[in-house]
Order: sequence, then structure tokens, then C-alpha cells
Amino acid sequence: MSLQFRGVHFPSPLNSGPSTVRGKQSRAALLLAFAAFAAVLTLLAGGPGALASTQDKLDETQSKIADQNEKKGVLTDEISALSSRIDDYEAQVSALRAQEQDAEIRLEAKQAELDKAQAQVDEAYHQLKVLAARLKRSLAVLKQRLVAIYKAGDSGVTDLILTTKSYSDLIESSSYIEQIQNRNESIVGRVRDLRDQQEAVVIRLKKAKDTIEAARDEIASEKQNLATARKAVQDQQAKLRQVKSDRQAKVDSIDSKVDHLEDIEADLQQKIAEQIAAASGVSVLPAGPMSSPSAAGLIWPVDGPITSGFGGRSSPGGIGTTYHEGLDIGVPEGTPIRAAASGTVIIAAYTGGYGNYTCIDHGSGLSTCYGHQSSFAVSAGQSVSQGDIIGYSGNTGNSTGPHLHFEVRINGVAQDPLGYL
Repeated sequence: MSLQFRGVHFPSPLNSGPSTVRGKQSRAALLLAFAAFAAVLTLLAGGPGALASTQDKLDETQSKIADQNEKKGVLTDEISALSSRIDDYEAQVSALRAQEQDAEIRLEAKQAELDKAQAQVDEAYHQLKVLAARLKRSLAVLKQRLVAIYKAGDSGVTDLILTTKSYSDLIESSSYIEQIQNRNESIVGRVRDLRDQQEAVVIRLKKAKDTIEAARDEIASEKQNLATARKAVQDQQAKLRQVKSDRQAKVDSIDSKVDHLEDIEADLQQKIAEQIAAASGVSVLPAGPMSSPSAAGLIWPVDGPITSGFGGRSSPGGIGTTYHEGLDIGVPEGTPIRAAASGTVIIAAYTGGYGNYTCIDHGSGLSTCYGHQSSFAVSAGQSVSQGDIIGYSGNTGNSTGPHLHFEVRINGVAQDPLGYL
């Protein structure tokens, strides 16, 4: 015989539990368990109103927990969206800073060009000043020459011929006068050309200076715009950080509320268990501390010594061996049993040698099972969280004393629980 739940195969508990030598004892325990279970059903169906009231409160508390977690999920999505927006703004800030650096480089280049042009202008003005001085001296010489000519009267070529004593004197005099005239004209012409050139240089450099200054103003304006944009982005980023902080504060508040509600839920579950235990005649002990999850993500279901390990072991009376598919953990009857991980309850029923037997499907082929319970705290199809109380240890089924039989299965095949705890 085997059990099949949601595709997870479990071997027959009659074959996987302790030896069946104690058949009469098992049948007696079975009858007692059925009697207790019937009493619980009677209590749930039409018993005292205290249990129904407590169950209603538990349902209400669980509903509140679900609502708070839903709110937390919405806020978490909002925070994720805000974080994405912050990343976008940070990227924009980086881009703006890169543009600002480029603008500063261009500004420095333009400033260097402007300084060079200014130096050229200064040099041109110096040259113009030197040439102006030379021109002034040349004009003074010409003025003196003109005055001398004016005082001497008209000294044309005729006068030159008449006053010359010889032909050679005439040639020399005319050549001298020609040289003076050519020299004067050359000086005047050279100064005029240099003056025109300097004026052209000054005009050209002034235009260049105006152009450079305009570019400099434009870059300065661009730099100001970039600085303004960057500040706006940083201000927005600060606002987003504040919003994120506010949202996180709300999430923390919700977490606090959930923790409080979960404490209430645990208390209510304890009360229900006590009421069920009272109906079945089993005392319920307070829940012990919850252990930290292992590397595999499971916690210990109860806190107690291992009284029997996983694998082969001797049969009662020393005749042959049996294969033990879990760990036996020694704890008093009525000890609360915690879910080793979150999941869905797929078995919560009296199951042959296992007695009151609960199995939880954790997904990905992993399941855990809990045998020999005195009573249940969950039902098949119920979702449980890690650490929730699912039942209470006992001595039901093929058992020689109060303890918890704990199993870990992968796709229905029993594994050594110590490898997962």
C-alpha cells in the first residue's frame, strides 16, 4: 500500500514504521486515536462556543496579516520603481557633469585663444606706435625740405640748368634732387602701407576678439544652464530619497504590525490546540524557541535529543533489522511541532504506523513529514509558514513512547534529515 498526494509518492507507513510485532498494541492505539479524533470533530462541529470564537479570531488575524503583507508588497513595488527612477536621475547627473567638463575644456581653449589674440593685438599696437614715431620724424624732415624749397622760391629744372657751372654739376645736382624726392616718396609710401596694414590687423583682431568674447559668453551661459539642470536633478534625487525613506518607514511599520499579529496568531493557535487537547485528554506544552534555518532552509521542528537515527536499526527483540526513514526526536507528549519550512499541508490524518501524521509540500519535490502526533493543529490544503505550529508530539501509531518521528523526502524518497537541518 502507498500514499499519493499531489504527485508526491510516500511508501506505506505500515512498512516504513517500526516492526508490526506489536499489532495488538497498535490496534488499541488506533482505537484511542480515533476516539480522540472523533472528540475533536465533535468539538469543532458543535462543541463549546469558545473554540469557534477562538477560530474566528484566528481567521480574522490571519486575514489581517495577509492584508498587511499585501500592503507591504505594494509599497515594495513602489520603492523598486523609485529606485529605478533614482538610477535614471543619477545617470542624467553623470551625463550633465560630463557635458559640464566638456564645456569647461572648450571655455579654457577659447580663453587661451583669446589671450593669444590679445597678445597679437598688443604687439601690433606696439609696432604701430614705433612706425608712427618714424612717420612723425619723416614728416618733420619733409616739412623742413618743403620750407627750404619755399624760401628758395621756384627751383625748377630751368633754374637748375642756369645755375649749374658745368654739365657734370648738372648731372650730379639733378641726381641728388631725384634721390631726395624718391627717398621722401619711399618713406611716405612705406609708412602709409604699414599704417594701412596695422589698421587692417587691428580691425581683424578686434573682430576676432569680439567673436571669441561672444563664444566665451555663450559657453558661460551653457555652463550656467548645466549647473542649473544638475541642481534640479540633485534636488529631485533628494526628494526621491526622502520618498524612499518614507516608504521604507511604512514597510517597517507594517513589518512591526505583522510581527505583532503573528504573535497573536501563535497565541490563538496555542489556545485552539489547548482546547483540542482538552477534548482529547492530552496536555499541551508551551512552544519552545524556533531555531535558525539551516543552509538547506529548514529549521528543527522540535528541540530535543535524537533517540533514533536515519537508516537500518534492529527490530524489537533483536530479531532482524528495519529501515528507519526519519529521525526520532525525544520530547514530552504535547510539545508543539513547528513547520520546518513554508508550504502546503498535503496530509493531516491518522496514517497506520505513523499515527497522527502530517506532511507538508514545500515545492521543488521537497516535503517534510511528522509522525506519532497527539493532535493536529492544521488540516490538509492549509498553507503554513516556517515556524507555524502544525501539531503536538505524542505516542500514536507504532510507538514505544512520546517522541516526534521527523522525515525529509525528495520526490517521495526518504532522505537523512540531518543533511537538511
